[in-house]
Amino acid sequence: MEKRTLGNSDLKVSTICFGAWPIGGGMGRVDPKEAVNSIHAALDAGITFIDTAEGYQTSESILGKALKGKRNSVILASKLSGPDHSEEHIRKAIENSLCALDTEYIDLYQLHTPQPKWPIKNTMAILSDLKAQGKIRHIGISNFTSVQTAEALEFGSIISSQPRYNMLFRQEDPTLEFCRKTQIGVIPHSVLAKGLLGGKYQPGHVFACDDERRLFNFFQGGLFEKIFGITQELEEWSKSRGRDLIQLAIAWVLANPAVTSAIVGMKSTNQVENVTKASTWVLTTDELYEVETIMGNLRPEWIKDQIPKETCYRFGTD
Repeated sequence: MEKRTLGNSDLKVSTICFGAWPIGGGMGRVDPKEAVNSIHAALDAGITFIDTAEGYQTSESILGKALKGKRNSVILASKLSGPDHSEEHIRKAIENSLCALDTEYIDLYQLHTPQPKWPIKNTMAILSDLKAQGKIRHIGISNFTSVQTAEALEFGSIISSQPRYNMLFRQEDPTLEFCRKTQIGVIPHSVLAKGLLGGKYQPGHVFACDDERRLFNFFQGGLFEKIFGITQELEEWSKSRGRDLIQLAIAWVLANPAVTSAIVGMKSTNQVENVTKASTWVLTTDELYEVETIMGNLRPEWIKDQIPKETCYRFGTD
């Protein structure tokens, strides 16, 4: 699998990143053995970049077990979750993550969400000290706007940003463009929109009580029905090319020149196999135009009714 340099750093990461939210139980309980098998299958397929967080239930401890004897072959990212960015909590959180992951260092440690209550200057100073101690190698951010990113950059080096970004929900303007200009690697999360772009769930689906998606409004009511209609069109479009909707969703994200790696949640070896195929699909300008035309039926506020093909969809870089 292709590897790309993450931002202005020495990290070479696979273009697909193993998102570890599902194996921790975010979508419901996953058998620990199947979770470990999925991680090993990803490594065998060349997916050597893994993203987790302290807030992903049992995710870090499962990774700690799965990566025994394999730690040096992966780039491991985790995140500081929750609203408490006090020095006491940050230092406790990093120790907990290191223990659960059974490692002496984390390659990329990220702030999961901005917390205005806590001055970013102080937070960055604490993270920079952890970096000086060798407990983390690099600092990243997640769900930060371009303005918040610029503020954080005033107080330390940031190599990556993790916005929500997929065909349905986009933060490319101005966050992705800002990151591209400042050499911050973009590693989007929710590439499959929590399963909306998986083609599996139909309107009326009831999620289990341990599946966090039961709380998401876009899996409910008229919005879900409208999204489902468009994703069915996209599924048929993908099948006409020997692919499927999941592969399209990943390939679409990777087509953005600002994106370094796409974080994709996986919890089975079959999912790993299918996701890996997406890394070989390089969408052409014509294909991107066709996809955007289909999406226009759902997102008229994001694109015009008629899109000039010659200016189509190269994310402000053409």
